[in-house]
Amino acid sequence: MSLLNLEPANPEPANPEQDRQSLPTSDELPCSDDTPVDNEDQNFLPNFLLFLLELIWRDRLDWYFGVDMAIYHTTSTNPRVPVVPDGFLSLGIERRKQGKSRKSYVMWEEDDIAPILTLEMVSHTPGGEYDKKMRLYARLGVTYYIIYNPEFWQRDQHQPFEAYKLVDGVYQRQPGEPFWMPEIGLGMGRHTRWFGRVEREVLYWFGPDQQRYLAADERVIAADQRAIAAEHQVEQARSQLEQLQAQLRGLGIEPNHPEPKSEQ
Repeated sequence: MSLLNLEPANPEPANPEQDRQSLPTSDELPCSDDTPVDNEDQNFLPNFLLFLLELIWRDRLDWYFGVDMAIYHTTSTNPRVPVVPDGFLSLGIERRKQGKSRKSYVMWEEDDIAPILTLEMVSHTPGGEYDKKMRLYARLGVTYYIIYNPEFWQRDQHQPFEAYKLVDGVYQRQPGEPFWMPEIGLGMGRHTRWFGRVEREVLYWFGPDQQRYLAADERVIAADQRAIAAEHQVEQARSQLEQLQAQLRGLGIEPNHPEPKSEQ
């Protein structure tokens, strides 16, 4: 692992004396920073991870995955200025805030629970993923930070997939892919697959056995394949039975004829 030369994180608010009663509510705050995404992957890939989580954690109600959503916090001078990751995961919170959809993630309305994971995707316009945002996420106390840079990693002198863990207030680069996150109980890594007639690399969630969780369409295909395999096994068993019956008949034994009962 490598250690990034960044200032230590300070999970306490930058203005601890700030009157929390004066902080704006989620209804008073914009739901995003109105910055358009640079490419379709910045919208598609985080949503793909969200849809996978909906399948993996379909029985859980203690998590939230935001896509291109504003996170409001009190670690900077202006709580009305959010940070907007491409994706983030929070645990230990309501799946739906009081039964309603969130417009933004306002930390002082979430018991100051920071996301446990943030995801940034690097585009043709660098957005401070390796410095400015990294320092901010460290201040927030985000445990895991993943940077996905499939196209411009050579320009930025980084790797296409980098995972970092917050250790003593500083992000340390972590080895391995898929990268396992025990506090979440999931790993993350890359996989290339077909979407219709288009082949593309996407991010997936992985289990402890390093096997990726299948998407909904892949589960349908896998179920169809299992059904076909089961049908093939039935046909194979029927064929073997017919061969055995033919062999018995060749020996003068009628396999389906009951044996005569012996007289007492």
